[in-house]
Amino acid sequence: MSNSPARTILGIESSCDETAVAVVRDGREVLSSVVHSQIQEHAAWGGVVPEIAGRSHLRAIRPALQTALEEAHLTAADIDAIAATCRPGLLGSLLIGVTAAKSLAWAWQKPLVGVHHIEAHVYAALMSLPEWQFPYITLVVSGGHTSLYRCDSPLKLEQLGCTRDDAAGEALDKAAAMLNLAYPGGPSIQKAGADGNPRGYTFKRPLLGPDSLEFSFSGMKTALLYKLKGPGGRREDPTLPESQNLPDMAASFEEAVAETLVKKSLRACQMTGIPRLLVGGGVACNQRLRKMMAARAPLQGVAAHFAAPEFCTDNAVMIAGLGYARLQAGLVDDLTLDVAAW
Repeated sequence: MSNSPARTILGIESSCDETAVAVVRDGREVLSSVVHSQIQEHAAWGGVVPEIAGRSHLRAIRPALQTALEEAHLTAADIDAIAATCRPGLLGSLLIGVTAAKSLAWAWQKPLVGVHHIEAHVYAALMSLPEWQFPYITLVVSGGHTSLYRCDSPLKLEQLGCTRDDAAGEALDKAAAMLNLAYPGGPSIQKAGADGNPRGYTFKRPLLGPDSLEFSFSGMKTALLYKLKGPGGRREDPTLPESQNLPDMAASFEEAVAETLVKKSLRACQMTGIPRLLVGGGVACNQRLRKMMAARAPLQGVAAHFAAPEFCTDNAVMIAGLGYARLQAGLVDDLTLDVAAW
């Protein structure tokens, strides 16, 4: 970062089902962070409903903005720029956040900075480090994304691999639904499998060849369905039979997902010769993943660091942080800034 005067950034995140606003100074100092969750609004549907998400953002964005400024003890005059997620995400949700950011930028006469949501998750992981030593391998793993990157700076990322089908978080959500567990699936499966045997059931780890850095979780879902419905799907009732053990089933599925993520991430470190690994995204909160990575990374000479739990799930701190880096590099947008699903 440069030695220019302090920059205070207001960040807005609305890519999916959290309405978040934060104020961050110099890309690191968090002055406020407000997150309005929509989990209860989507729970009955077992997943995010785009129309419901958009309407919820519309109701929540103004109170979140007001609260973030109040908690930071700042006014519009103290803000140096407005950053907002512009991609990827649900178009209706993104439009609410970007429109709010444009309105503030115009009314307050402040620079506008569009931010890529996945790149911001990488920045959230960087924020966990007192000092940066590039390059890093970075795993971003969430409900909608599972990707590996080479990170040479906050603004220079190279994708090394991504999921061919479901993201890890999506697989956990769908597995939880099959097991009749509550949404969101990741925390529910973690809770259900806390005392289970992670080797109680066998799920094949989809490593896709010795040199592949891509992911695939759809096969794990299918394997779970067959375990519930029997070979060939002959059982009409797809719920867990009495002969099977829920804690063991949940722990075994979670173990398979975590082990796949760990093996692929460490493989990327080995293939690139980069011994530093960062992990961000909502699934990075998973305790089984954290413990497994902490145990295995040092054995391969890799220093692994996770984003702080409060900055793993969608938040505006990471948007303001990356917005600061983009502003310092002169990457400013105008009021024609558009949104994109990908």
